[in-house]
Amino acid sequence: MLKFKIPSIPPTTSKTVRFPNDIINKIEQAIKNKNCTFSAFVIEAVRTALENLDIL
Repeated sequence: MLKFKIPSIPPTTSKTVRFPNDIINKIEQAIKNKNCTFSAFVIEAVRTALENLDIL
């Protein structure tokens, strides 16, 4: 049986980013009625983009 480990939250830094209104609207539409925040969506999108660039 696997031992349960309480997950830790990675350290974060606040950054201000300006998004075009149409992109904000599309993100908000995509996460509507989902258990996902705007920040979580953007972070995952950036991770995916970086992986596709073979940076991570």
